[in-house]
Amino acid sequence: MRVVDYLAVLLVMLIWGLNFTVAKIALDQLSPLMLTALRSVMVAALLVPFFRVPRAMLGRVFLVSLTMGSFHFPLLFTGLSGVDAGVAAFAIQLQVPFSVILARILLKDRFTWLQAAGIVVAFTGVAIIGGEPRTLGSLVALLCIVAASFAWAVSNIQVKHLEGVSGLALSAWVSLFAAPQVLAASLLTETGQWDQLRNLDAAAWGALAYMALLVTVLSYAIWYWLVQRHPLTLVVPYTLTVPLFGVISAVIVLGEPLTGYLVGGGLLIILGLAITMRPGLDRALRKFWLRSLPRSSATLPMDRASK
Repeated sequence: MRVVDYLAVLLVMLIWGLNFTVAKIALDQLSPLMLTALRSVMVAALLVPFFRVPRAMLGRVFLVSLTMGSFHFPLLFTGLSGVDAGVAAFAIQLQVPFSVILARILLKDRFTWLQAAGIVVAFTGVAIIGGEPRTLGSLVALLCIVAASFAWAVSNIQVKHLEGVSGLALSAWVSLFAAPQVLAASLLTETGQWDQLRNLDAAAWGALAYMALLVTVLSYAIWYWLVQRHPLTLVVPYTLTVPLFGVISAVIVLGEPLTGYLVGGGLLIILGLAITMRPGLDRALRKFWLRSLPRSSATLPMDRASK
């Protein structure tokens, strides 16, 4: 890769890692469901006017919106409201082991003993983090993060059945469908939504803009550009740095403690992910990173070189 490509992939990892701290800032003033609803509205407003989805795919996109909009993000933000951003940055990484497990069960993908070992190591890391005295009182919130990672894995299986839908188009229409779902859930289960909106300060609005514009639009646009230019084996391992950026930003910006439990458990999670992703990396991760790309743009550089 060229220097600009390395800088681009590191920028994406930094944006994704900082997102946990940014979301934590927004949650200081917004309830989890209200944050999810506002994020969905902003993403839809930014992207829907520019991206279309084939009419035949709208029903399937709506089902993805149920998984992502009504389960993944609400569970993630609910959990994040109760645990440190650094803890969430590591725990959400279970989405990779869950994806491998579901692919084995539902898609009949090959499953090696090495991958099984990696999954066990990753879950052990989360268990260590959960066993920290600081986190023991927030186990329900931690379980919400784990459940959010499972919902993300389920959405990957759903996306397998989408054809002709680009990544940004999927984000746009999932957000459009999810916004009324989550807003209705917020009105039914939360209170004070109008007061929250009236009292939002610049930091909260900035956090919302960060999540909608930088995370959903800019970073994924760069990511799809990178994975179309380079083999997945070259760019995907950089995703292991996301929780590191997440923890570092939480320590610096939010003043969260860097404990032995977090460091030890986090290193085990990263090790487990590295082991889990290694066997057949190109084949397995193609399903989870490129499935939402249009067929016309889903050919990788290494594929073209082999023809």
